[in-house]
Amino acid sequence: MEFAELIKTATVENVQLSCPGLPPIKGTLCITSHHLLLSSQPGGNGEQGTVELWLLIRNVDAVEKRIASSLGTITLKCKDLKVLQLEIPGMEECLNIASSTEALSSVESVMMMYPFFYRPQSMKLKDGWQLYPLQHYYQQIASETSAWRLSCVNGDFTICSSYPPAVIVPATVDDYVLKKAAWFRQGGRFPILSYYHKKNGTVMLRSSQPLIGPNRKRCQEDERLLGAVLDGGERGFIIDTRSAQAAKQARMMGGGTEPKPSYPRWKRLHRPLERGRPLQESFIKLVEACNDTSLSMDRWLSKLESSKWLAHVKGALSTACLAAQCMEREEACVLVHGAEGTDTTLLVTALAQVILDPDCRTLTGFQGLLEREWIEAGHPFHSRCAHSAYSHARLKQEAPIFLLFLDCVWQLGHQFPFSLQFNERLLLVLFEHTYASCYGTFLCNSEKERCLCDVKEKTHSLWSWLNQPSELKKQLNPLYTYNALVIWPSVEPQSLQLWQGLFLRWIRSSHYLDEAWAEIQRLVTSCEDAPEESAGHTLCHSQPDAAYPLTITGTANEG
Repeated sequence: MEFAELIKTATVENVQLSCPGLPPIKGTLCITSHHLLLSSQPGGNGEQGTVELWLLIRNVDAVEKRIASSLGTITLKCKDLKVLQLEIPGMEECLNIASSTEALSSVESVMMMYPFFYRPQSMKLKDGWQLYPLQHYYQQIASETSAWRLSCVNGDFTICSSYPPAVIVPATVDDYVLKKAAWFRQGGRFPILSYYHKKNGTVMLRSSQPLIGPNRKRCQEDERLLGAVLDGGERGFIIDTRSAQAAKQARMMGGGTEPKPSYPRWKRLHRPLERGRPLQESFIKLVEACNDTSLSMDRWLSKLESSKWLAHVKGALSTACLAAQCMEREEACVLVHGAEGTDTTLLVTALAQVILDPDCRTLTGFQGLLEREWIEAGHPFHSRCAHSAYSHARLKQEAPIFLLFLDCVWQLGHQFPFSLQFNERLLLVLFEHTYASCYGTFLCNSEKERCLCDVKEKTHSLWSWLNQPSELKKQLNPLYTYNALVIWPSVEPQSLQLWQGLFLRWIRSSHYLDEAWAEIQRLVTSCEDAPEESAGHTLCHSQPDAAYPLTITGTANEG
């Protein structure tokens, strides 16, 4: 396929661009293989036109057109929730631009996407791809205990197509047992280590559901693998992110959950979390409500509640707190799985680590967590983020699971403003780049697919750009103080907030808030540079967020 075949009209003069909060701009619209560009018309005295719009076409979620006489209007609804309007003179030009944008935004081939063509002069292709290798995380664990080993049983992706080549498993279990256990788990996702809790030596594992089936099949190797995790008389918890009824129905379809007689030292807990279509529809309803500025207070609150988005946030945080509590308070190992083990499973394991581990709340630690628990762990970004909240296409596998994770992390940052080293801007950047990006980090559905497409050889890493000093500074929380305590969030309805910085970012101006944060940054920086006698300034020496006794459903607590 040639991109030129999809571009029916490349340039249109006298196009007017409108977007909320900004005055209309008139200029020349150009459409290329990957971008829509609008250059404003130059003024007098030989002034040059200014590029006012540089839109990655992959960011377009829906194209709506309206024709009136010789003037056409195109509304572009973007995956980052921005809405743009283009008034185009000429009916044919308008229809051509609309159809070309629709065709270019829905190109399916991964290797035809912009990251494979993006070549900034300031970056090298291989930079950033090896910043957070699993081997480094394993070495951290190996320095604490010899109970785990790094296995390359999946080196050629034949055991599990959605796992990375190397995984961390119990040292007493050989690769033969792993292969047998993989046959007993959906998609081959046998139990592997997700997190080692240094404080007490407990671990969190993740997997997919066991293939018990209606005949209650057993797998001794799988039982042995999970048994090897527990020492002596220890007991563990299995957190199933499906309801008991859903797990029972899955057994009739060949899946199921671990039966008590076969796994006597593991106690099963069901904490159902929505995924797939219900979660996507919740996202759509929330965005619709946020975009309707004519709503009365009662109507707004009703629509916010009916979207159920904050209920999903509450469910995710509650389940992650349960996993964290099992490890921190009960000193028990935890296995997390749902059905496939690539969605709500990763949501829970990743969130639990942010709650438990102060290293995961640093900028580099958080990036490493995303690499390990989302990207390498096989979350299908390509399928889940194919469309955002505006698309008219029939839903297939889209679901904002990763966005839900980012929202939960934002809630943690909102409740514990001193405990996260990074700020909201990093979360917004991650949201944008999962749906449309010039970097290859979130391309494809698995490490196997990324290897087949040569993603790490032919595209740039998002981490390479984000970790440049000029960008790094923008992502730092000026109030951050290292906090070694566990942060226990409140999940009471009064404590959970709408993430306005994301869902209202294109609807209301953040100018004054940005100014306030810039002033805080200035004060902190000037205080850090001041002589030692000025060390009493509260903004410079913020104490960690206050610690209180544990209450998962009470006020926000740390400890």
